[in-house]
Amino acid sequence: MSEESTTPLKIVVLVKHVPDVQFDRHIDSGTLRLDRAESVLSELDEYAVEAAVSIVEANGGFAAGHEVIAATMGGKGSGNSVKKALQMGASYGLHLNDEALAGSDTVATSKALAALVEHVGNVDLVVTGMSSTDAETSVVPAQLAERLGFAQLTHALAVEFDAAQRELAIKRDHLARTLTLTASLPAVLSVTDQANEPRYPNFKAIMAAKKKTVTELDLAAIGLDAAAVGAIGSNTEVIGAEARPAREAGTVINDSGQAGIALVDFLAEQKLI
Repeated sequence: MSEESTTPLKIVVLVKHVPDVQFDRHIDSGTLRLDRAESVLSELDEYAVEAAVSIVEANGGFAAGHEVIAATMGGKGSGNSVKKALQMGASYGLHLNDEALAGSDTVATSKALAALVEHVGNVDLVVTGMSSTDAETSVVPAQLAERLGFAQLTHALAVEFDAAQRELAIKRDHLARTLTLTASLPAVLSVTDQANEPRYPNFKAIMAAKKKTVTELDLAAIGLDAAAVGAIGSNTEVIGAEARPAREAGTVINDSGQAGIALVDFLAEQKLI
């Protein structure tokens, strides 16, 4: 392996604390924001953590000086998602925790995360999931790339890293084709749930994660004004929210020899045929 190929990588993998999909979602009637009481690491972000750790393991491992920094933004509970990423192999964690962040849309979110990445400094690669499982906008990776001036490789189905060239190659579906795209570092990479199989932390990994540090930062620490984020710094505003209406009972057709006709009549009434 050449000297160039062993140059340590500094990778930031972004994770998000989202409402557990096993439970119904609720909007707080006062703030018009999503209730995040029952939250977990976004399932799609596990693929991002796996991608980052796998790149390191395939290129000399952490002993070669590579770093995978798990980073998040949000309230106190968000730190639990960072801890899960540490159990999966990340080196250490960063938690941007500031009350002013509440209500941030994708524009304000990408602004805060870009400032956090810049605060880390000399980052080679930012890795994200293809979207978060709460809003599912999929636009933050592209916004980050634009703000950071990094190349963007998004919605990757497969990822290869050429250490000697410090170049990423991904496969991505586009319409009826599968494209191969390449870019030199620094870059922003988002991976789909087809890119890999996230590891399940074993007991040893869980215990090792307890010794890893999670540093908490506020907006002042990363040089960002509170007015740039949150509801004030967002380009969108939620002006109303209503609970999903109760499901109505369906139409039951009892077969007395005319069920086929009754079904056709029902479908025609609904303008489905």
